[in-house]
Amino acid sequence: MSEDFENPFQETLIQRHSAEPCTVVIFGATGDLTHRKLIPALYNLAVGGDLPPQFKVVGFARRDKSDDEFRTELEAANKKHSRQGHDDTVWANFGSSIHYHKSEFQDLEGYKELKTLLEKFDAERGAPANRLFYLASAPEFFDQIMLMLRESGLNEGAGGKWARVVCEKPFGKDLKTARHLNEVVNATFHESDTYRIDHYLGKETAQNIMVMRFANHIFEPLWNSRFIDHVEITCAENLGMEGGRGGYYDTAGALRDMVQNHLFQLLSLVAMEPPTGLSADAVRDEKVKVIRSLRRWRGTDEIARNVIRAQYTKGSVDGVERVGYRQEDRVNPQSNTETYVALRLFIDTWRWQGVPFYMRVGKQLPKKATEISVHFNHPPQVPFATKGQGGTRNVLVFRIQPDEGISLRMMSKLPGVQLLMQPVKMDFRYSTSFGKASPEAYERLLLDAMAGDATLFARRDEVENAWAFIDEIEHAWHNDGPQPPMCEYPAGSWGPKEADELLQSDGRVWRRL
Repeated sequence: MSEDFENPFQETLIQRHSAEPCTVVIFGATGDLTHRKLIPALYNLAVGGDLPPQFKVVGFARRDKSDDEFRTELEAANKKHSRQGHDDTVWANFGSSIHYHKSEFQDLEGYKELKTLLEKFDAERGAPANRLFYLASAPEFFDQIMLMLRESGLNEGAGGKWARVVCEKPFGKDLKTARHLNEVVNATFHESDTYRIDHYLGKETAQNIMVMRFANHIFEPLWNSRFIDHVEITCAENLGMEGGRGGYYDTAGALRDMVQNHLFQLLSLVAMEPPTGLSADAVRDEKVKVIRSLRRWRGTDEIARNVIRAQYTKGSVDGVERVGYRQEDRVNPQSNTETYVALRLFIDTWRWQGVPFYMRVGKQLPKKATEISVHFNHPPQVPFATKGQGGTRNVLVFRIQPDEGISLRMMSKLPGVQLLMQPVKMDFRYSTSFGKASPEAYERLLLDAMAGDATLFARRDEVENAWAFIDEIEHAWHNDGPQPPMCEYPAGSWGPKEADELLQSDGRVWRRL
């Protein structure tokens, strides 16, 4: 990178990563999220020297175990899931900061004992510490945990210090429940101390969308309906209901599990207007305007023309036979829950008038991949039209996972005496361009929560507007009258033919991943 390169975001981004001394209390500490993501993320922050001094973790859960038993379990998990491997010396220091607290979520006495434990840590430090409560439990316990935090006074910072809460998704299952949950959370913590997490926003490429758009003048002038033909957002998963996930998934489905949060967050970053600054509210103000500007589909017929839902049937992925969705463990054999959804969306703003945004997300697809592709208009064919060549669009691709990076497809002359053209790709990969792997999303998000930077977390109005849009589709799918069809696709395919027809009716096709 050139030494005279000026990054207008650099100074502010560096300032964001000053985590303040705190104790992190994880509710649901014996669960999968804590073992696979949260503790490895904190461990890797410790490796990088990014954790604040006198940092502590308290695991809050119902099972009976000692500090040593808890640490031993987490150490084994860290050896499996840490992105930077496991160093016994680093773990010895980090692991000693981990403690376990046994309590039922609804037991007020357990919260009072937790408060006593936190005050004991404060006495050892010689000063009160900040408190970050991480709700990694099942969502049905959020109400109870919030009530108990309020009743025990833990929602108030001790000695002038702050107390914050991080809420894992799903944040509600529709607009009504999301509003209720927001009321409960905001009755316990101020909105500025509430962090609704979406781990997609912690990924480097997702954050880089804003930098690419607003720090490179070659892109922003083209970022509108005059130059962009359409945008695709794809989130493909090659897994089904492994690990007993069917029980939860059958109550949610692809639309509520993925579109309402992950995909809408990515959509907002692609379509937002330039924020007036990099403060959390300046960025989130622009993102929520995108969601508010989504054109509403009215009535079952209109929704059926623009939203395709489907379930996978038996097939094979990577040569392994897979059963159909309705035959999966803990799934209702008569289930009407979609495992795939494709949408055609329009954003009714000056910038995006007439530009379709296509989204698709599904289970049991051929590979795991998440990407955003921006398809530019065809250039004028003069002088190449007479050669019968050209016709290939420029496509800018943001690869969110795996292999995070950005690529740009453009036309180039083939070497030789004849004037022949061929698409080529300029490719940028995080793993090679910066000489080190990107941090895990949870590392960045945990650090931001400790630093008080809510930019990468969803705000209340953002969540509620997203649910309002999703609810209209869900109502059409599950009303008592005529409903849009439930389509099918074999496991290992790229989805139902109806999703292909959705684009074909506009003269387009899905980008091949």
